[in-house]
Amino acid sequence: MRAALVTLAADTDHENEDFAAAAAPGAAVLLDGAGVAGAETGCSHGVAWFSATLGGLLLSAVTSRPTRPLTDCLADAIDNVRRLHEGTCDLVHRASPTSTVVAVRVGAEAVEYLVLGDSSLLLADKGGAVTPVSDRRLDEVGRQLRGPLDSLPTGTPEHARALAEYRDALTGRRNRPDGFWIAGPDPSAAEHALAGTLPRSALASVTLLSDGATRLVDRFELASWREALDVINSPGPEELIRSIRAAEADDPDGRRWPRGKAHDDATVLHWRLA
Repeated sequence: MRAALVTLAADTDHENEDFAAAAAPGAAVLLDGAGVAGAETGCSHGVAWFSATLGGLLLSAVTSRPTRPLTDCLADAIDNVRRLHEGTCDLVHRASPTSTVVAVRVGAEAVEYLVLGDSSLLLADKGGAVTPVSDRRLDEVGRQLRGPLDSLPTGTPEHARALAEYRDALTGRRNRPDGFWIAGPDPSAAEHALAGTLPRSALASVTLLSDGATRLVDRFELASWREALDVINSPGPEELIRSIRAAEADDPDGRRWPRGKAHDDATVLHWRLA
């Protein structure tokens, strides 16, 4: 991989950076940590440590073991993170840190990918078609639970209480067959990732996005995936994030687009394949 072909843009709460995004020769990963700032998690390290540590170990596994399936690489990385803090932290705590995961490995002939949780991957072919790989299981569970939350203005005390109840209910459906799957203390979650392989010759680019960076398309419905990728290609991913921030600012109370957070961390890692 030539570094000049990779573009990374992120707009986060810099006091609580819970994302990890990195690229190495032949691989890229993006993780978006899940947790509530200031809440008890049972982990002395926190969500930011969890996502950064898991991301680093996953990238190492993907690059150092090029024939090992990505699902196995993720399971190995989760297990290694568990071993690092199982002696000091309560890993059965309901709010133990978790993270979404997107990983890509590009070889001479094939592109392998993995998506777990509500981050997304865009696969653009050389004919101009764009295929999103999005894990919608969290969204599906969320729609079942968030009715009371969506009826309240974002940022109000009532919304905050409903959000806490919603998150508690969501946690109860985490890493269960009737719920959704995300990287946490249990390596078996990796088995439930969306994974696949495509010919490298067919692809023009791969783009890894956190859920905050897909809002313009999948929540606000102000652009198609093709239009979002056109912005990422030129003028760049920073412009996509700027457009998301503008839309959020136009609806600060969540009346038009009900949502848990008025502004969500947004991270984009765009890789143009040579």
